[in-house]
Amino acid sequence: MPDSDPAPQPEGRQVVIVTGLSGAGKSTAIHVLEDLGFYCIDNLPVALISRFLELCANCEEPITRVAFGIDQRERMSLRNYPNVLAELRQRGQRVEVLYFEATDAILTQRFSETRRPHPGVRGGSVAAGIQFEREHLAELRQSADQIIDTSTYTVHELREQLRHRLATPHAQPTLLVTVQSFGYKHGVPIDADLMFDLRFLANPFFVEDLRPKTGKEADVAAYVLQRPEAETFLTQVSALLQTTLPLYLREGKSYLTVAIGCTGGRHRSVAVAEELGHRIAGWGYTVHVRHRDVHR
Repeated sequence: MPDSDPAPQPEGRQVVIVTGLSGAGKSTAIHVLEDLGFYCIDNLPVALISRFLELCANCEEPITRVAFGIDQRERMSLRNYPNVLAELRQRGQRVEVLYFEATDAILTQRFSETRRPHPGVRGGSVAAGIQFEREHLAELRQSADQIIDTSTYTVHELREQLRHRLATPHAQPTLLVTVQSFGYKHGVPIDADLMFDLRFLANPFFVEDLRPKTGKEADVAAYVLQRPEAETFLTQVSALLQTTLPLYLREGKSYLTVAIGCTGGRHRSVAVAEELGHRIAGWGYTVHVRHRDVHR
């Protein structure tokens, strides 16, 4: 074999590519990956990724978990990204692309709070920089395995979510299911794969003793879940998920977000999300239950 041929890559290497908009949480993701034992490199030129992985394979102690941070700082070399990604996957690398984004308003607020200049447009406005990045990273977004909207996350919530997503061993194909409660009056979660509306259920908000509580408390949960229509809903949604989750897994999907909404996101959606998460965990899936609006 000619010396110029790339070294064979060991089966089982996990490669995570972290990309997305400035201010959306990429640095936090890199720190979490480092904590989980990944060898992390931020802003490595795209053209050098394949070469770096060859070096990893030839180390005395092979590096089996690698993460790369890629963003618009790459400028011209981003054009090579689709070809490099296709090449890695053709070689049998298990590559996951995580794309981080947030709303324009949240990104603007974050840059205002940190007083950092936006890297997208030197000397320009934050709004112009955000728009520039959205346009130039559109192809990376299309290639992502998971788009993570961090608009409603605190830094601590984002770290917890990433640990759930990334700490699971990938020796066998896995599907992480996030069950997220939310309130429609606070806006729908834009990263949901499936969304269900619970506003047809009786609302504990109108029961004086239950109003200040949340759906995580036993009496509120009982008020919501013991009604026949709630049990019918859970039975039918459970049947749907038992049918579709194995199919998502078969198609290579790693993450699935099931959003459960009610008016305010404190009572009905919380109780049902907790119960649904318990059922899904009983089927053998990794489940993370998150309540976006429970403290609003």
